[in-house]
Amino acid sequence: MNLCNFAPLNIETMKTQINGFELMELGFPEGKIIGIALKINSKRHGLKRDEMITNFKNVLETPENYTNDAIFSKLAIALIEKANEKPEDFITLNQNPNAYSAYGLAHIEDGARKQMEVAMKLPVTVAGALMPDAHQGYGLPIGGVLATKKAIIPYGVGVDIGCRMALSVYDIPEAFYFENEAKFKRELVAHSKFGAGHGFQGQYKSDHAILENDTFNMNPFVQHLKDKAWSQLGSSGGGNHFVEFGIMEFAKDDAVLNIPKGKYVALLTHSGSRGMGATIAGHYTKIAKEVCKLPEVARNLAYLDMNSQLGQEYWMAMNLAGDYASACHEIIHNKMEKALGATILAKVENHHNFAWKETWNGEEVIVHRKGATPAGKGVMGIIPGSMTAPGFLVRGKGEENAINSASHGAGRQMSRTQAIKNITKTEMQSILKDHGVTLIGAGLDEAPMAYKDINQVMEAQQDLVDVVAKFTPKMVRMADDGSRED
Repeated sequence: MNLCNFAPLNIETMKTQINGFELMELGFPEGKIIGIALKINSKRHGLKRDEMITNFKNVLETPENYTNDAIFSKLAIALIEKANEKPEDFITLNQNPNAYSAYGLAHIEDGARKQMEVAMKLPVTVAGALMPDAHQGYGLPIGGVLATKKAIIPYGVGVDIGCRMALSVYDIPEAFYFENEAKFKRELVAHSKFGAGHGFQGQYKSDHAILENDTFNMNPFVQHLKDKAWSQLGSSGGGNHFVEFGIMEFAKDDAVLNIPKGKYVALLTHSGSRGMGATIAGHYTKIAKEVCKLPEVARNLAYLDMNSQLGQEYWMAMNLAGDYASACHEIIHNKMEKALGATILAKVENHHNFAWKETWNGEEVIVHRKGATPAGKGVMGIIPGSMTAPGFLVRGKGEENAINSASHGAGRQMSRTQAIKNITKTEMQSILKDHGVTLIGAGLDEAPMAYKDINQVMEAQQDLVDVVAKFTPKMVRMADDGSRED
């Protein structure tokens, strides 16, 4: 899950945090009430983690006992108000929804399945699919694909709008990398920048035509984002975003890409639309919740009518954020190509956390891919594993049951908090050494063990994609410990 709009957190803080998923496990309904609880928890009021959990349980069970409590009154009142809401105040969910397709279902957590079941009940839903890397998110699960009719769901797109993978395969043989690791490390550090805050400064700052895009003048809200976009141009976010060198192995000649069988040095990047995309997501999600009154269980799936001004505004802002994310990758890859003096044999780019206008059963639909890769017939994509597991260059098969989609990675099997609690630095350093991977930055929340087995994920989607080549990470740069996307 890509965490955006979070202040930087250190590891010790994360060990004691109570997150939204834990609150849902206690029984809190997804949506506004969890937001209130998280705000209370952030202040902590001198209470230990276990004490906070006990209090949350008690408030949930008997909110009437806490309406005058100095700490928990707002939460208690919100729970009572919710209990007294009338069904007629909300849009009715479809109680007999169509089934959704799922791949690798045995390895997908219940939380993600339940979220997908709710998404299928929306009155605007046409079809759905769950990818094998799926895990619980907010609203639509990460790894969820949802086709809707004349409606766009901001949280169905996700917070990090237009997050993407970009690959450059160089005419550099494998041996050259191992003979010149110091050079690759120097260029990787010089031409990438991560985490919250600003991007490159002074003479290292880049420019790009995206900043002249007229959509920035669409309304005052988007216009105010231009300075932030310019300041972060060419940089990467926190969380699971990376820039890495690795070895791309083509087991046979690929006639479409015109690349002979062999092993080549390649650059792989993963990042999104930075602070601009996160701000757009938050703004239009809030608006959607105000104009689209869904029951609490579906509140984070609030949608905007594509025929409305608000729907069109979000659509244009989403596409601007996606183009901006692409521009950031383009700058990184151009800088690295120049620094290495290499010739690029092939470039591939694909994005997720986005919505597309596509045709489904003869009608136009809006396909939301939240953490899912487009995999129409012949469409190229990159599916990464982890910092020690291989990634795969793939070609889509156009499977209709999957709504022409595939996974966007291995998917998490541990939350960030769980990873920090259960994985030690020694364990992480040991697995990096075993795989011959040089790591620059990153915290325990991104340890390889926090992710599902990529081979298992690929096995579950053989009907969705063909593997063209395998990418083995060798030098990985990520945000420093505790840094998050802003």
